[in-house]
Amino acid sequence: MAAVTAETLRAIGERDRSINAFTAITAERALKAGARNGPLAGVPFAVKNLFDVKGLSTLAGSKINRDRPPAAADATLVRRLEAAGAVLVGTLNMDEYAYGFTTENTHYGPTRNPRNAERIAGGSSGGSAAAVAAGMVPLTLGSDTNGSIRVPASYCGVFVASLDHVGPIAASLDLLAKAYDAMQGPDPADPACAQRPVEPVTDACKTGVAGLRVALAGDYFEDNCEPAVYEVVRKAASRLGKLPTVAIPDAMRGRGAAFTITACEGAQLHLPNLRTRLGDFDPMIQDRLLAGALIPAAWYLQAQRVRRVYYRKVMRLFETVDVILAPATPRPAHRIGDETFTIRGREMPARPNAGLLTQPISCIGLPVVCAPVGELDGLPVGMQIIAAPWREDRCFRVAAALQ
Repeated sequence: MAAVTAETLRAIGERDRSINAFTAITAERALKAGARNGPLAGVPFAVKNLFDVKGLSTLAGSKINRDRPPAAADATLVRRLEAAGAVLVGTLNMDEYAYGFTTENTHYGPTRNPRNAERIAGGSSGGSAAAVAAGMVPLTLGSDTNGSIRVPASYCGVFVASLDHVGPIAASLDLLAKAYDAMQGPDPADPACAQRPVEPVTDACKTGVAGLRVALAGDYFEDNCEPAVYEVVRKAASRLGKLPTVAIPDAMRGRGAAFTITACEGAQLHLPNLRTRLGDFDPMIQDRLLAGALIPAAWYLQAQRVRRVYYRKVMRLFETVDVILAPATPRPAHRIGDETFTIRGREMPARPNAGLLTQPISCIGLPVVCAPVGELDGLPVGMQIIAAPWREDRCFRVAAALQ
């Protein structure tokens, strides 16, 4: 295991100079880890720098958080992965406060896509996806509110399980399943954590898809996706046979609700620092937070009403299907610094609209596995494999069948 750790640290030192995925390397801790047992025995991993790592300040991609004292203890999921045998080797770059889709971080520099260094890695968990895609580590942790691990996974061509709000990113589906199983279970330190027993998915990957009703998302997900990307996803879906196409009802309204709720809650969380340290925020998110602080309360309440109605409509759809397949991003990764991109002839701001196809799913907390299913011009294309709440096993079954 020591040899694997040493080789991992060497690879990080060599490759990260051109990728900029890591913000800290915990070499001393990793080399002292010793022999470990468990389903993840000896697997090196790294975490987005919003997870607490004992002895490091939890940056969350920000300049302001540099002033915080080092974390006194590891985050629960860091402890759980280590208990399963994994070895922590560092922390990873991200959009400031996880509020972005590109990881073009002004304070720590942009993370570059290992498939093409001129392109973004996606965000906000860009460092987490890029580190896996570059072969520096096989496993990372990210977080996802509106698509922050599905977007970079699609852009970089890796596997993720997106569960709002945290999820693993891995080089293979098997490793993804083992990591997800290791992360499961109630957390007594988190009052918002669901009190559900562990529901393993690793064995589910071997059971096939017989009996599952699988459909391809059309309508909003086709209309807001470049035709060539949708065709890659459609061809991949056809490996499962002739699938029906379904419309996820009110997906556009769901995305609007997600945008409004995120903007309001994000602004309120950071309001004290917006008042006193505005200039220390990344310029790429500063205006978005200020705009969120000005949204009327009535809009926020209406967005929450829309969210509830949208949830009920999608649950009715899941009475007729078990799994829905959809593109993860409207197009492959754009170039670092691009302000706009074009979808079906419509030019739109690039940074907020990378999440066009993930936000309607995040809005109501559906489980998703995002899997690479093809390429366009040498850049990866990812597919969302979506199921009803608490049916992650179905996502993994379909993902395994698509490999």
